Amino acid sequence: MNFEPLGKRVLVSRTEEAKTTASGIIIPDNATEKPSTGKVVAVSTEVENVKVEDVVVFGKYAGNEFKVEGENYLILELDDLFGIIK
Repeated sequence: MNFEPLGKRVLVSRTEEAKTTASGIIIPDNATEKPSTGKVVAVSTEVENVKVEDVVVFGKYAGNEFKVEGENYLILELDDLFGIIK
């Protein structure tokens, strides 16, 4: 995919949540919350401390969703990120 965020923004692919519990019960999609972690797919040239492949934590309602080539992504401003999971 050829996409470069502008300004102080990053492109994130949400991490998928588990669809079953430890005991094997299947959780329907409408009963789960949107995950607030994701993998960075692209970074603008103005962002210094986040890089591609980092796993980041962000606010539940942060960013703007859009779909490219059948995949859902989020464009997040740097201020919307809470941290990087190492």
